[in-house]
Amino acid sequence: MRNSYFDRFRLDGKTAIVTGGAGILGTHFCCGLADAGANIAVVDIDIDKAREVAEIINNNYASKAIAIQCDVSSEESVKEMVSQVVSVFKEIHILHNNAAGKSKNLEAFFQEFEEYQLEQWKEIMSINLDGMFLVAKYVGKEMKKQKKGGSIIQTSSIYGEMAPDQRIYEGSNYLGRQINTPAVYSASKAGVIGLTKYLATYWAEDNIRVNTIIPGGVESGQNKIFIENYSKRIPLGRMSQPEEMVGALLFLASEASSYVTGQSIILDGGLNAW
Repeated sequence: MRNSYFDRFRLDGKTAIVTGGAGILGTHFCCGLADAGANIAVVDIDIDKAREVAEIINNNYASKAIAIQCDVSSEESVKEMVSQVVSVFKEIHILHNNAAGKSKNLEAFFQEFEEYQLEQWKEIMSINLDGMFLVAKYVGKEMKKQKKGGSIIQTSSIYGEMAPDQRIYEGSNYLGRQINTPAVYSASKAGVIGLTKYLATYWAEDNIRVNTIIPGGVESGQNKIFIENYSKRIPLGRMSQPEEMVGALLFLASEASSYVTGQSIILDGGLNAW
């Protein structure tokens, strides 16, 4: 008898929620899941951009996509989002808990640690960690009620796994301004990894698998100095492209990873190995 191992990567008939689905990585994540056969709920705070991604999917893939506006830091907004997905697709099989935020005030977001404001810290945590909790809570509750298991994939960051090298930021700009990686970003992304491990064991008896993808630096508008500085720290010698993050997501979302839970897949070009 011939086994079709590749078919285990297919997501036909599945429904996937992707939060932060209209972002730089989110757009690729949504399209990758759709390419594998899943119907997609493109969830984002920016409904116009979410509609654009849904339109791309509906025009280019056999899957169906809808756009839903959601503020993941708001419990009521998250509850309403899950309700909308269920009303359209009836069931939820995959959650990519991917939404994250920087700040409405970039000056405050990139402030040095000694001067960092508690209000700013709480604003970022409310999206990057509280939002992960809220979305996992309500989607996981729905998956548990369905009694069919599910796969939850949460996006962390290499800086939730290791500290940033502050030297790479000398002369570095992103979208025209000096940047760094603030402590609140690292702390929130480390929290995502801890939440993943907790939920993986908590929901294991319900066959709800929970894993993390940990992207390294993705080329997305940084200036030449930053790209060169960062690339020197990477064994593969370069930053990643957004589409290079998608394969790990498809693996974790599908039955190809049916015996994988509580794990983190690091996609960093080897940075963490040095």
